[in-house]
Amino acid sequence: MPRVAGVDIPGDKPTIVALQYIFGVGPKIAEAICEKAGLKPQVRSKELTEDQLSKVATILDGDYVIEGQLRRQIQQNVARLKDINCYRGSRHRRGLPVRGQRTKTNARTRKGPRKTVAGKKSVKEMR
Repeated sequence: MPRVAGVDIPGDKPTIVALQYIFGVGPKIAEAICEKAGLKPQVRSKELTEDQLSKVATILDGDYVIEGQLRRQIQQNVARLKDINCYRGSRHRRGLPVRGQRTKTNARTRKGPRKTVAGKKSVKEMR
């Protein structure tokens, strides 16, 4: 398993796929890295030489925000929204969907498992 940017990338996968195991690297960026480093995207990552791996690492460090730095940046952006008390920040603070999704139904991923309220009657029982 080669190690790039502090992440063990799988050796048995093509380089373009293996690079996507790094947080912040998707298909487009992986393709661009392979092109800049002069690598064939379909070559298995275990077949890369140390020189090629160091070239990929320098490209990642110089041109892209990845891994811990990206996670920190995202965390700071959310904290800034919370600090300025904007609508999106208040949604983050309350653990609700931020981008305008409905919450009467769905939104279970963000809200967590259902909390049943005792004594709440449905509309049919009230009639």
